[in-house]
Amino acid sequence: MDSKKKIKFWLYFFISLAIFVFMVCFLYKKSLLEEEHANLDDVTLNFTFTPDETIDEEELCTVVQNISYVYYSHDNPLWEKNNKFGLYIYAENKDFFEIAQNLVNSGGGEWGYVLIPYGVRDRDTGKWGRVFDQLIKKKLIPVIQLWDLDVDNYQNETREAAKFLNNFIWPIKYRYISVYNEPNDNKFWNGDADPAEYARILDYTIRIFKEENADFYMLNGALNVSAADDTNNEDAFVFMKKMNEAVPGIFDKLDGWASHPYPQPNFSGKPTDTGRWSIRAYENELEYLKNELGVKKNLPVFITETGWAHAEGEKYNGSYKPVETVAQYFKTAYKEVWLKDDRVRAVMPFTIRYDPPFDHFSWVNRDKVPYYHYDVVKKMKKVNGDPPSLVTGDVEVYNCSNDIIKENEDK
Repeated sequence: MDSKKKIKFWLYFFISLAIFVFMVCFLYKKSLLEEEHANLDDVTLNFTFTPDETIDEEELCTVVQNISYVYYSHDNPLWEKNNKFGLYIYAENKDFFEIAQNLVNSGGGEWGYVLIPYGVRDRDTGKWGRVFDQLIKKKLIPVIQLWDLDVDNYQNETREAAKFLNNFIWPIKYRYISVYNEPNDNKFWNGDADPAEYARILDYTIRIFKEENADFYMLNGALNVSAADDTNNEDAFVFMKKMNEAVPGIFDKLDGWASHPYPQPNFSGKPTDTGRWSIRAYENELEYLKNELGVKKNLPVFITETGWAHAEGEKYNGSYKPVETVAQYFKTAYKEVWLKDDRVRAVMPFTIRYDPPFDHFSWVNRDKVPYYHYDVVKKMKKVNGDPPSLVTGDVEVYNCSNDIIKENEDK
């Protein structure tokens, strides 16, 4: 073999040997890595901390979300700090809410009352959404008075009304419902006052509203307690007796008593008068319920209408008291009667504003300028009420390690 062929032979030999050695080393190292990886589950890591060293749980938890929510501050239906001042208003006029607020929540007061009529076929979500928004913002407690019922379709209308009203967020936990208006007066009950029919409808309404939401707080429809027993009206106490005969125990199903104690005669009686023709007529009603009808409940009183007619209006009516006298009568009524009586929860005089001839009951005129008695009552000292009102809370949701969760569960 010549020298050139020998050189070429040994060159190929050493190159092949180098490649072989490299492949052997590579495969050996690969096998070691695979073995190490296969045994990772068997590795235990031990950490030793000095006595002062601790794990900060917050470092092991990550905030996922901050959730805001609302709830009612308490659940006492007869809260002690109660602002009894109120006013009869209407849902259709948004200015009435501010006028009412300036009256009932003045003088250091908050959470006064407003009575608002509600037609049971009204499904105007926009209007009533604005109503409840105003009630919350202005800290006003609503008493919703049902009206305009078709007695031939009362079951369907009652169910739909309960569902509709329950859709809204109410400013306080308890949702006051007065079941229609003066049903012993023909003109307010389809032209023919019928105590048995009204008792059955009242019974059904209480049940349906309570089934929809247990927080509905049910009041009767206040009776025309001073009306004569004639072709247009039925005596209030006779009417109550017939109601109880038609549906035994109907009054014990109520949560509170709605009353219309007007100062008679001619809406001009003195605030110091007593009896069923006076601003204390609710006393006679409660006595009759207890002593004659055997009602066991101590029903709190909601005066959903009352008040004096004043001479001033679009036309002066001298048969009524001048507004200066009416102002003093209201002041005396509050100080000497209603505020002193623990049975009375709210007083909502009729009315913020009405067209003639009922403008003589108005608290503001057509231009929304207050009458004198509005200013006098506005200046009276009031209570900063503490009803079970809406409160906002928030909670942070954390994503924590399983060890932290288990440790907290063990605690």
